[in-house]
Amino acid sequence: MKRSKAYKASVDAVKEAGVTSPLDALKKIKEASFAKFDETVEVHFKLGIDPRHADQQLRGTLVLPHGSGRSLTIAVLAPESYHSDAQLAGADYVGDDDLIEKIQSGWLGFDLLIATPDVMRKLGKLGKVLGSKGLMPNPKSGTVTKDVGSVVKEFKSGKIEYRNDKQGLIHVIIGKCSFSAEQLYDNFSTIHQTISKAKPAKSKGTYMQSIALCSTMGPSVFIETLESKWKER
Repeated sequence: MKRSKAYKASVDAVKEAGVTSPLDALKKIKEASFAKFDETVEVHFKLGIDPRHADQQLRGTLVLPHGSGRSLTIAVLAPESYHSDAQLAGADYVGDDDLIEKIQSGWLGFDLLIATPDVMRKLGKLGKVLGSKGLMPNPKSGTVTKDVGSVVKEFKSGKIEYRNDKQGLIHVIIGKCSFSAEQLYDNFSTIHQTISKAKPAKSKGTYMQSIALCSTMGPSVFIETLESKWKER
């Protein structure tokens, strides 16, 4: 694949870092950012789990201390009695059967779908559409709830979902290049601690196999997997 001069310059700027501490890696990523837009910063964990087994799958939510920097478009599927709370909390789209019909017609203009338990049975016919896009509400991700207003506020203020893929990898947003390195570090630390504590009991061998940080357009920087090897901030 042919790479641009800007990308090659970015690679040169970070390759000298080698395997380093999170804070140093984040500083390098910010310095090497070359895009004309505010790039997203991500962390990628390669875990020693076997995703084929349900008891080794990881999925959950957490609130980033400094938010994700991402503006989520949230849709709420619930009976009319919940609509006012959802709208006041900042939901972008609210509905019941009318919203289901809209989705059924091919509309997917949202990043997150929150639903109340009593309407989940109606979503069965949308399983293939929502499931393939990772948009199906799920109790484990906190998107099936009766407390619609609070959940909308949480996701609007920086709550994110994490889950492993079929290869045992977890990909998570930790902010934007416009964040300070310290803010990105705080967000990364929150995610790292959460993933560490979520280690499945039946996971064998090395759990944290590798951790890489990168921006949308930039190269990856691998960091030490053991906190004891991280430099002092």
